[in-house]
Amino acid sequence: VQLQASGGGLVQPGGSLKLSCATSGVTVDYHGLGWFRQAPGKKREGVSCIDSVGGSGYSTWYTNSVKGRFTISRDSAKNMVYLQMDSLEPEDTALYYCATDFSGCGSWSHRPDLIDAWGRGTQVTVSS
Repeated sequence: VQLQASGGGLVQPGGSLKLSCATSGVTVDYHGLGWFRQAPGKKREGVSCIDSVGGSGYSTWYTNSVKGRFTISRDSAKNMVYLQMDSLEPEDTALYYCATDFSGCGSWSHRPDLIDAWGRGTQVTVSS
């Protein structure tokens, strides 16, 4: 499994960034995929996850602090996962990691130890 995150950068408060995660060895339609972040001196926290439900549906999870501002999506044809981040705040500054849990998103909020694979991080800095 390989995950490669990109799209980070420096943005002013209120601005937007779109993170991308290129995957290989993962079935985008079947596995939980998403994002964690880690700010200096803080624990790694789950940000968002997308999973499949039913035959062709999907579910999403967001940590409370990003609800209404971030949107996760996937493109199974391209094996990609995205995180659109709008209305960015200085508190969003962190190293963002793409990750996958083969069993889904159920543990994303509280069990990063269950993550099956991590990508290298991409730095997001929100500052004026």
